[in-house]
Amino acid sequence: MQPRFVVVPAMPKEKPCPQHGIRLFTGAACSGFNLYDNVEKLRLQLTFNQRAEAEAECSRLNVSAPG
Repeated sequence: MQPRFVVVPAMPKEKPCPQHGIRLFTGAACSGFNLYDNVEKLRLQLTFNQRAEAEAECSRLNVSAPG
């Protein structure tokens, strides 16, 4: 069985390009880690700088998650 919460790389932040109105990524590198809810199918707004911090919070949430 798949755990409810898992760690995923954070999405790069986007910003508008003033010249053409298109969006550009500010950097190709991962800017941290998010948690993903496999039940609700969405990323949580929590962002962690280190994977170990994200894993610890993920474990805590999986223990306290219902069902």
